[in-house]
Amino acid sequence: MISGVDRIRFSSFGDERGSLVPIENDKDIPFRIGRIYYIYNTTPDAVRGKHAHKDLNQVLLCLSGSCDVLLDNGKEREIVTLNTREEGIYIHGFIWREMLHFSADCVLLALVDRPYDPEDYVFDYSVVKRFAEEGVLQ
Repeated sequence: MISGVDRIRFSSFGDERGSLVPIENDKDIPFRIGRIYYIYNTTPDAVRGKHAHKDLNQVLLCLSGSCDVLLDNGKEREIVTLNTREEGIYIHGFIWREMLHFSADCVLLALVDRPYDPEDYVFDYSVVKRFAEEGVLQ
C-alpha cells in the first residue's frame, strides 16, 4: 500500500439471520465521523473523484459490488480493488484519488472526518506532484 493509505479490516458477525459489520468512531475507524456519503448508479466507464484533499481523512468501502480506487501520493501510484464489505481503505493526507471500474451494483461508502468544505479540494494533479517533489508531503 502506498504511503498515506492503509487497509482497514472490519469485524463481521453473522448467523442464520444474516451478517452485521459495526463501525464505531475512534475504534473501527481512526477518527470521528463528520460526514457520510455514498456513490451508486454509476456506469462502468464513470470516473469519480479526480482530486486530492488538503486536510481530510476518509475511509472508503464497498457495500455492494466492486470498484477500483487509483491512489497517488505524488511519488507512488497504486490501484486498489474494493469488493468486500469487511475491508476498506483509510486515505489520510494529501492523496490523489480516482474511483473507477464500477460494477453495475456498486455502492461505495465514504466515512469522512469533517463536513464538506469546497476549499479543501485540490483538482490539479500537478499540485500533488509538486508538493511531493518539494518534500511538503510525507
